[in-house]
Formats: sequence, C-alpha cells, structure tokens
Amino acid sequence: MKRLCFLFLGLLQFSCSSQFVGKINGVSFVASRDKVTQENITPVKQIYADHAAVMPFGFIREVNSPNIVFNTERQWFGETRIGAKQYIEQLHKNKIRVMVKPQIWIWRGVFTGGLKMESEADWQKLEASYEDFILTYASLAEESKAEIFCIGTELEQFVSQRPEFWESLITKIRGRYKGKLTYAANWDEFGKTPFWADLDYIGIDAYFPLSESKTPTVEELKSGWQPWKDKISSVSKTANRPVLFTEFGYRSMDYTAKKPWLVDRNEETVNLEAQANAKKAIFESFWEEDWFAGGFIWKWFINHEKSGGPGDNRFTPQNKPAQEVIKTFYKLYE
Repeated sequence: MKRLCFLFLGLLQFSCSSQFVGKINGVSFVASRDKVTQENITPVKQIYADHAAVMPFGFIREVNSPNIVFNTERQWFGETRIGAKQYIEQLHKNKIRVMVKPQIWIWRGVFTGGLKMESEADWQKLEASYEDFILTYASLAEESKAEIFCIGTELEQFVSQRPEFWESLITKIRGRYKGKLTYAANWDEFGKTPFWADLDYIGIDAYFPLSESKTPTVEELKSGWQPWKDKISSVSKTANRPVLFTEFGYRSMDYTAKKPWLVDRNEETVNLEAQANAKKAIFESFWEEDWFAGGFIWKWFINHEKSGGPGDNRFTPQNKPAQEVIKTFYKLYE
C-alpha cells in the first residue's frame, strides 16, 4: 500500500507540471437491466471521462450459426435499442460523448473472432442478419447524434473471409450515419484488417501481452509495449488514420499483463498494484502521441457503489487504486 501511495504522489506531481492536447477519455458503459439515472453517470464525470461506449447486444447460438437475435423483450434493458437510446440521452445531458458499439455474444462466451460459416448459404444468411443488426444501431446512432459508431467487434474470421461484404456494409452505414466510424479489432487482428482507410479511426481492443511478471513495474510494462507500439504506429501511418483503443483494461490480479484478454473466472490472487501499474504504463506510452486518439476503459458498471472494490480481481477499475490513476490522467488530458 505504501508503494501505491508513492505512485499517486508521483502522478499528482506529473499532472501539475504538464499540459497536453485533449484525448478521447472513455469508459465502456456496461448494459444493465435498469434505466440509467444521474446517480449512475455522476461517477463517470468524477473521473473526468468525456466519452462512453454504449453497447447493445446481439446473440448467436453457436460459432457457426448464421442468425443473430437482437432487440428482444428477453434482453436486458441496456442491451436493446430503446435502452441504448435512453443511455445515450442521459450521457449527452451530461456532455459525455458517445460511441455506439453493438456487440455479438456467442453462447457460453465463445470468442467471436472464430465466427465462421460452413457453407455459402450460411455466409449469406449471416451477412443479411448482421446487416440488419448493425444498420438498426447505425440508425439509432444517427437519430441520437452519437459521435462515433463502431461497425463490429473482434470478428476476425468474418472480416477475413468476407471482405466484399464489409466494403458494402461500410457504404450502407455511411448512407445512414454521418458521424465517425471505427471497427474494434482484436489485438492480434488489427494488422490484417483490410478496411482501415474507409473508416475514421483504427480501433483496437488493446489486450496485448506485455509481461510475465506477477507484479510488473511501470517501466517493465512500458518496455513490453514498445514493439507493439511500433507496429501500431506503422499501421496508423500506412492507413493515415488515428488509433483509438476501443477497449483497454487489465484485471486486478497477479500476472495481469501476461494474457490480458482472459475473461474466465480464474481465482488468481487479487493484485491491485499490478492493475494500477498497467493503467499508468498505457497512459504514459500512448496518450502523448499525436497519432493516438484515446480509448475506452474496459469496463465500467452503472451501479458504481456496488462495483469492483479491493477484493475484486476482475477488469473494472471501480473503487480500486486504478480508478485514481485513470482520474489523474483523464484530468490531465481533458
């Protein structure tokens, strides 16, 4: 705990002596059963976040199933069109900009990057279903004046196998939505994504492996970032587009930077310092770069007082030391 106190003192000294251009300082605002109230949004403002990702969901039964079920009465309120609209309205009332980020959930949490059909007929069914899904929320984004729209999240096989579909889809989205577009590529996918030049941001879900240490230091993590940072900046330069971390985050557990994408329920020991160090390292590595637009923390639950806390080893930084790191840097770059 003493080491964490010194960390925060260092952050405060850094914030007082530096001035930088504003960034997209976002949170991934997790869908809930309930409507959003001012009480839910005030904690977001208190960490100086100025953007929030609103994430309606569609569901697929199997990794080779072509039908997306979405916007149904069986879903949680925040996962539906009417719920997403209510979230956006409340966030906008608080001068928080919004990225609408429709996402797919495959039953039992199977990784969406493997979504792949076994026949041409099924590919065509999936394309029709996905187009219906994504254009529904592109229309919502335009109607609600959302600032950014994300056309997909971690769909590597779908993108690589059906590039013509995605070219056509982007054109159709542009016909409905006039704001900025991105796509949330997985950390090991972004270098192969073919349509960055057709979008406004190179979107990356930034779960890059950085260190195998139990409690990596900030400097160790920054060193781990360097080769990835070189590749990211190269892709940005080639496409002539800024980079947006559509998701970034670390679990508050031992070895948090070894495989940061892990979402399983493993019982790795809670490690608040490792999470705080990882947050500080990513801010110090990227937020000063002019080719970097900012990012969205994964993840932020609307019921702040009941979320996270010192005994929690999950991704949320809420009510943990990492929250103070975020607040310090978001204030610095507002």
